Amino acid sequence: MLSNQIIEQSFAEIMGKRFGDYANLVILSRAIPDARDGLKPVQRRILYAMYEEGNTHDKPYRKSAKTVGFVMGTYHPHGDSAIYETMVRMAQWWKMRHVLIQGHGNFGSLDADPPAAMRYTESRLSALANEMTRDIEKDTVTFIPNYDNSAQQPAVLPSRFPNLLVNGASGIAVGFATDIPTHNLGEIIDAAVAQMRKPSISLDELMQYVKGPDFPTGGIVQGISGIKKAFETGRGQFIIRARTHIEEPKGGKLKKIVISEIPYEVVKSKLVAQIDELVMERKIEGALAVRDETGRKEAELKKVRIVIDIRKEADVQAILNYLFKNTDLQIYYNYNMNVIHEGTIKQMGLKALLGAYIDHQKEVVTRRSQYDLDKKQHREHIVQGLIRAKSILREIVDTIMDSEDRADAKRNIMEKYGFTDVQADAILAIQLASLTRLDIVKLEKELATLAKEIEELTSILASEKKLIQVITSELNEIKKKYAEPRLTEIQGEIEEIKIDIAMQINAEDCIVTLTNEGYIKRTSPRSFKSMGGTIETCGVKEGDRVRYFVETNTTHTALFFTQDGKYFATLVNSLPDDKWKDIGSALINVIPLEKQQKIVGMTIVDSFKQPLYVYHVSRLGMIKKTALSEYETNRSGALVAAKLRSDQDEFTAAFVADDNGCILGATRDGMGIRFPRSEVSPTGRASSGVKAITLAPGDEVVTMLSVETDDSRPFSLLTAEGVVKRTKIADIPLQGRAGKGVTLIRKRKNNPHRLIAISIEETMYAWTSQNEWSLVATDQVTVNEQGGIGRSIVEGGAKAVVFETVLSTEEGKEESAPKDPGDAPAAGGSQSRPSGEQFSLFDDNAGDEKE
Repeated sequence: MLSNQIIEQSFAEIMGKRFGDYANLVILSRAIPDARDGLKPVQRRILYAMYEEGNTHDKPYRKSAKTVGFVMGTYHPHGDSAIYETMVRMAQWWKMRHVLIQGHGNFGSLDADPPAAMRYTESRLSALANEMTRDIEKDTVTFIPNYDNSAQQPAVLPSRFPNLLVNGASGIAVGFATDIPTHNLGEIIDAAVAQMRKPSISLDELMQYVKGPDFPTGGIVQGISGIKKAFETGRGQFIIRARTHIEEPKGGKLKKIVISEIPYEVVKSKLVAQIDELVMERKIEGALAVRDETGRKEAELKKVRIVIDIRKEADVQAILNYLFKNTDLQIYYNYNMNVIHEGTIKQMGLKALLGAYIDHQKEVVTRRSQYDLDKKQHREHIVQGLIRAKSILREIVDTIMDSEDRADAKRNIMEKYGFTDVQADAILAIQLASLTRLDIVKLEKELATLAKEIEELTSILASEKKLIQVITSELNEIKKKYAEPRLTEIQGEIEEIKIDIAMQINAEDCIVTLTNEGYIKRTSPRSFKSMGGTIETCGVKEGDRVRYFVETNTTHTALFFTQDGKYFATLVNSLPDDKWKDIGSALINVIPLEKQQKIVGMTIVDSFKQPLYVYHVSRLGMIKKTALSEYETNRSGALVAAKLRSDQDEFTAAFVADDNGCILGATRDGMGIRFPRSEVSPTGRASSGVKAITLAPGDEVVTMLSVETDDSRPFSLLTAEGVVKRTKIADIPLQGRAGKGVTLIRKRKNNPHRLIAISIEETMYAWTSQNEWSLVATDQVTVNEQGGIGRSIVEGGAKAVVFETVLSTEEGKEESAPKDPGDAPAAGGSQSRPSGEQFSLFDDNAGDEKE
């Protein structure tokens, strides 16, 4: 009958209790293995059911469906798919260090192919699985009722080897998870034996036996400290790396990277797809193709063969490093050794797990010994009665014949001759054929043997030392029979992978342009030539001009320097790829420029190992020289390029050159200086440098350029009044650094000249009083002596000035070829500007006046 009683309870209390019960069930009875036999309940039930049915390694295979049905109906009332999936996993060599079930048929593959349906496959226990159940019939473990009380099942298996550590485990419960890797059977047994002999053994001593995980798929493990931490606390991290080697076919144009072992639990087909995607997207320079060549030979050896074709000249280690970083060729594995011990979940280290297993074995061997002792003593008692009965056999026969029935005969024998109940039953069961003299001798021998066995069993039960000797002997027997050589190589700490970013980029020639208003783009030479190959056809905003035109490569690095002493580095490949007629992208969208930052220099570098220097020039006359190698970085944010001595100062130019040649500079008051670059001593990045020119009060540097020592080219200067003056570079006298310099243009008493720009080979455009851009026709001005007068070119004066690069013809390029490395174009590409100016970007001196 239904009860009418109403129990008032809050919803929170009800849900809390129900969820707590569910969580406890999942943790203790489903997902977490037992510390003693290393099995989850479903695994234990499958193995015991197969043992109970006699489906062992020495018998023919049986249909998997039969086993699944028996397990489901008798011990595990859950879905058949869950049972079959568990069976399949215990039969997969790439999951288990030693399989517990031998499968016949399709049980899946390293490619994560699903197994065949259970009606098609066959299975049986492996030989080692028999060791899990050995002696279970001798009362070695406790049995509990099954789900419907119709049968008994073991609460734990005898597990004659440390299965938990050997085959590992993984599972997710409610609030808990476990991940225990596989280990080497021989090493684990040696460690268990060592701990039994010396219970106070240290972790370092145990690790002399157990080097670390040993995976069925082999591979290389790095991270000794993480493994030691896991062995100590139950939690730790290490990496698993694939094993590779290089093959170079004779006479071939290619090399092959061959992957023979992959990390544990990595899906082979997924790994091949990952590598193939990188190859197809041309992210790995030098890699041509990847294919899976795993065949029957590799399958028999439990290996794989994944082949990556690479160019003969390719950097193999760089390619491998990239693959380790970006694919499952290298993975992290986290020890999380949560197990069920003494009825609750615990996180245990190596010594604690071995201790739990040893305690279990002590109990198993003790219970087995007690069981055997009881059996032996029982048999001894019977044999003693039989021997005594045969000595008075005629009297006993007469007594039996005088009895009315068997029960009366048994009673008479016990009362008349003093035999026990068991002995009387044995006497009554004697057959006539066994009454010969030979059988008496056999009984006497059996009695002697029983006495020795009883003595041995008694000593085992009485002595802890003797008990340990028995466990040790049996473990060593299993080791001798089933242990295999270590498959996984243990290396030192986790190796830091340094990736050459350039190697993952498809090396392609390109053209980089940067405009005065800060629009940048990367263009293919094909697009440039298709539009006529001229600067005029370049896509720019109205009124904007191309300040830089650099022929370079996608693997090179672009450096951008700002007026506040910061710099940014980015790969040319990362610059926006646009057509020649497109405007490009704002530089602020490419590098994280702040609002107040202005670009004063740019260069593109193919190698930071070149003997070149980065020069910084400040408005207050300072110059700094630092080795180019100090600017190599993988960071994309702002980094310190140079320091300013004053908050009122800022950098006006930054360029790259070597230690030869000269520096040409000009000031606002029309003073100029030319001095050797070698007079500037190299300093570190975070320094402010030395004085380049001694400035008059109120004067400031407009810019400084890198020129050759014997440079016959003319340079042009433009004043705010619109006057242009042209002078040969060689006419500026060479002097020491920090001098006052010389007059570049004749000074006027009234309305003195105010210099706003100098140029060597660039085209200048001035913002005029009519508020329009006007070409500064410097070619209309004749070249005269240093300190001479100029000619007015810009009517109404120039409020601001911008530069446009000039593309050299092939003949011009040859004629103007630099004489020394320091005067070369930007590293990695050619450029229309001479090296002394190619890195000096936006000159905003007069920009504020324009606004």
